Amino acid sequence: MGIGLGPHVKRYKDIAMLLVKYGNSDLVKNAGLDEYVTDSKGVPSVPKDAEKTADDLARDIEELGPAFVKLGQLLSTRSDFLPPTYLAALSRLQDNCEPVPFDLIEKRVVTELGVRISKGFREFESTPIAAASLGQIHRAVLRNGREVAVKVQRPGIKDGIMEDLQILSEIAEFYDQHTESGKKYEFTVIADEFRKSVLEELDYKKEAHNLETIRANLKEFELIHVPCPVWDYTSNTVLTMDFVTGKKVTDITRLALLEINGAALAEEIFRAYLKQILVDGFFHADPHPGNVFLTDDKTIGLLDLGMVAHLTPPLQQKLLRMVIAISEGRADSVADVGIDIGERKDNFDEQSFRMQIADLVQNDLNADIEGMQVGRVVLGVTKCAGDCGIRVPAELTMVGKALMNLDQIGRTLDPSFEPNASVRRNAAHIMEQRMRNDLSPGHIGDSLIETKDFLENLPKRINKILDLVSSNKFEMKVIDEPILIDSFQKVANRISLSLILAALIIGAALLMRVPTSFTLWGYPTIAIVCFVAAAIGGFALAVQIAFYDQPHEKVKTENKPPRRTLSK
Repeated sequence: MGIGLGPHVKRYKDIAMLLVKYGNSDLVKNAGLDEYVTDSKGVPSVPKDAEKTADDLARDIEELGPAFVKLGQLLSTRSDFLPPTYLAALSRLQDNCEPVPFDLIEKRVVTELGVRISKGFREFESTPIAAASLGQIHRAVLRNGREVAVKVQRPGIKDGIMEDLQILSEIAEFYDQHTESGKKYEFTVIADEFRKSVLEELDYKKEAHNLETIRANLKEFELIHVPCPVWDYTSNTVLTMDFVTGKKVTDITRLALLEINGAALAEEIFRAYLKQILVDGFFHADPHPGNVFLTDDKTIGLLDLGMVAHLTPPLQQKLLRMVIAISEGRADSVADVGIDIGERKDNFDEQSFRMQIADLVQNDLNADIEGMQVGRVVLGVTKCAGDCGIRVPAELTMVGKALMNLDQIGRTLDPSFEPNASVRRNAAHIMEQRMRNDLSPGHIGDSLIETKDFLENLPKRINKILDLVSSNKFEMKVIDEPILIDSFQKVANRISLSLILAALIIGAALLMRVPTSFTLWGYPTIAIVCFVAAAIGGFALAVQIAFYDQPHEKVKTENKPPRRTLSK
């Protein structure tokens, strides 16, 4: 049996049924799970004509529970190996569930906060305003009159998710070892990324920190509201934060749009996320329309900040170049950044990658206002990279998904909103902010410390080099010594043999003029012997060069990269 089932037989049976239904029956058989998807006569439990649409996949995943719902939401960001219809269906996955009985919620709140609800809150509604797979939210009022939302994690949910995470890791490992798609897309990496994301969502203290950080980063945006956490009423499984009154952006009616400045709101939220991604390097990775509210005071409220992503400064710089190049339609620059941002595999096809990127960017340029989506192009770059042999960082797909959601939100608020035009309008300001960050006291202090260390160690290093030179122990190695010596010997031997052959030819030509009775075919015998020896030597040298010299490409791939070292 390919996979050790252990105590998870029923769970593996459910997963095997799903794999068979969506075309992975051979994999199920190789894993030894075929007995769980066939009856006693060997007939598959899943009919061949069973529905296999994208929406059916989303519903089947929902039935498997919260861990698989979160997995489906993660897969909705992977445009490199799922068709667009499936991405759209999975991105609409909802983890709405039946609410947990209030007595269990009350028990958890009392245990985590160490205070009875009647003592800690003036009001606490027993009916949740939202119930998801990981937790549910109740409206409450603190003793000081502050209206809050209390997010409480479902009791026992962590144990079930940990079990499913273990199963998914085993399946991903089996996929990578036994399928071509596994070797191409590396499902174990996706499983590790998924584990990290889910565990972070289960820690409500981290979400509270995310709220504080993003709230501080976006303080300059007057039309963006991020709820503030209440730390005295927050633990790892209970999160208390400001209550945001309003409605989802997608629930706004056309009549309501007439009462707000939709263009300003669309520009503000898009600019806020560009700052998060390209300046702060810390952004809300899941701004789908259900997490974005239009508040009663006509501002944008950002909710559910459990899923965030971090970007390193080098990656931010490359993303900035890519986003600007996309907005200006420069396909070559987009391809250059795509190659630079990822890790090239052995099967990388650069020509195909550049052609696909050119088609992708050109299609975006030819689209009308409703079809222009910078996020869609970023996700398209990740798909082209996966198809052509480039391993891109997971953060790139998260950026693409976030921007694609923002495209939708922006057009909901303002049907004429153009994401590419917004990027061009804000590019100069973003670069100015990045330069300002680079010139901040912290960055300048780091640079000064590095300069100080360099200057302090410079005399010592110079003295060491001079000592080695004076004692004749200075060495500079450009390539491996055996290859270098062998090359020099080969060159010296070739030059010596060439001189000998040249001497034989010149000597034979001179001997042709010497009269003698010792002839061969009417020519002096010694001259003929010299010509024959030169011809044989020249032919042997040509054969050796043509058939025995190591090809240039082979040498290039086998040799280690050039390096320079100092040794005593």
